Amino acid sequence: MQIGLISDTHGFLDPQVFKYFEKCDEIWHAGDFGNSGIADELRAFKPLRGVYGNIDGADIRSRFGEVLLFEVEAVKVMMRHIGGYPPKYNTETKKLIIAEKPQLFISGHSHILKVMFDDALQCLHMNPGAAGKQGWQKVRTLIRFSIEGKNFSNCEVIELGKK
Repeated sequence: MQIGLISDTHGFLDPQVFKYFEKCDEIWHAGDFGNSGIADELRAFKPLRGVYGNIDGADIRSRFGEVLLFEVEAVKVMMRHIGGYPPKYNTETKKLIIAEKPQLFISGHSHILKVMFDDALQCLHMNPGAAGKQGWQKVRTLIRFSIEGKNFSNCEVIELGKK
């Protein structure tokens, strides 16, 4: 299964996203959609999973939860907009990771692109950075990757250009 991972659109959806995610089976949005129109456009294009972020209003919060736990292939995934990263998770997120034991933890919020493995918790962490024009990031980014069984492969960082 090929996944398109996006976060922190803040109300702006670059048309390039559709080109880069064309061959993806699903799109995962790690929060801060900015408005429900972004979710609608993505969902009309591909199956969409996501969580709300701190800037999202009732329109997004009524459709997406704060935490999403699900399985794809043989991988347990946990997604939360504000979660931190190895080993600097926020307290609530670390408790959830320990309790749920996901193989993949996805967050957004920081606008800092990260793909790193947490040896202590045996969990891969991904943050796709920010795809929108709000925030301090200089380059807007996405991640595209594949899951087959329990394996991750073909992880690509995609730069959409300067904000």
